[in-house]
Amino acid sequence: MKLNNKVAIITGGARGIGKASAELFAKEGATVIIWDLLDAGQETAAEIVKAGGNCQFMKVAVTDLSAIETAVSAIIKQHHRIDILINNAGITRDKSMLKMTQDEWQSVIDVNLTGVFNCTKAVVPYMVDQKFGRIICTSSIVGISGNFGQTNYVATKAAIIGMVKTWAKEFGKHNITANAVAPGFIKTDMTDLMPQEVIDKMVAEIPSKRMGLPIDIANAYLFLASEEASFINGHTLSVNGGMV
Repeated sequence: MKLNNKVAIITGGARGIGKASAELFAKEGATVIIWDLLDAGQETAAEIVKAGGNCQFMKVAVTDLSAIETAVSAIIKQHHRIDILINNAGITRDKSMLKMTQDEWQSVIDVNLTGVFNCTKAVVPYMVDQKFGRIICTSSIVGISGNFGQTNYVATKAAIIGMVKTWAKEFGKHNITANAVAPGFIKTDMTDLMPQEVIDKMVAEIPSKRMGLPIDIANAYLFLASEEASFINGHTLSVNGGMV
């Protein structure tokens, strides 16, 4: 097992990419802690435990630094370490720049960017003390290419690419790596709501001629969390079927 005896926090782990990652990490031997505001996180954790994995759910908002610090303290008290942090939680509030409100801008910044800062800020001191850690953040294809109607979202996903480069320089000496994964067009609850003709048009632009699946991203997280990726640091791994 690639993650035997490792303790991993996965934010936004209740469904979609986060759920697939929690399931995969548990299969690979990790003790998984799901942080999410959705009660579905409890169901996901229960499913993983029923399948023989180690998983627990904590209702944590990535925008609430105090709650995060309390949750981290509880994890350390119970498990004595945190090895992997997957900063996966994110939201969208899409509008063109001329129509975007201040609240739509700020809410996405708060979750997708400040939330990543908050979680990493709370966890990384323990990684420094134990002289080991894997920090993996979710960027996006649009953080590289830009996208109409997503000024707020693109800003956060582009910023994450810069953050992991900086953290690689700051934390590398402590045997901590910081990397990002940039998903392309992935089949999730969000994309399931899109009109089929829009989906078909987007798939036609992907050289691999299919949408990505949550497990495709989970596998990328797993690789970057594994010992095989110990010399990969400050990198953004694009998983998009060749779209960019």
